[in-house]
Amino acid sequence: MKNYRIAFEPWGLLLFLLTMVPNLIWSAVPALNDVLRGASSTGALDAVASVCQVLFAAALCVVVNRERRSLRLTPLICSTVCCKALYAAGWCFYYLGFAGPAVILTLTVPPCLAFLFFALDRRNFIAAVLVAVFTVCHLMHSVFNFLI
Repeated sequence: MKNYRIAFEPWGLLLFLLTMVPNLIWSAVPALNDVLRGASSTGALDAVASVCQVLFAAALCVVVNRERRSLRLTPLICSTVCCKALYAAGWCFYYLGFAGPAVILTLTVPPCLAFLFFALDRRNFIAAVLVAVFTVCHLMHSVFNFLI
């Protein structure tokens, strides 16, 4: 814990906000084949995921590792950008009416990996652990509610 300090990480906030924009649009504008609006059968898991999401978002935005380097185009940051592009593509397909397993998994896994890659690049292992727990919960939610 001695390597961490409380400080504002604008790139963490930007990543989180960019990831949330499609969710906000989806909340306001339903898709054609909107299977994501169905009732969840994984209530307790969803609660754990929600808590982890709030905590990892906070950690990405205000927990800074003193040993991190300045932000530059590393393989982990390139992976973050690629995951964000896949996520955006997933939303495009979803709004075109495709809601099959590949699209559901594209809306689930790449954003989580984007957060994880970013946290690892920033050496923010607190956020990385929280993202990992969130990822497991989010993936289980998607599998149990939409794929099985």
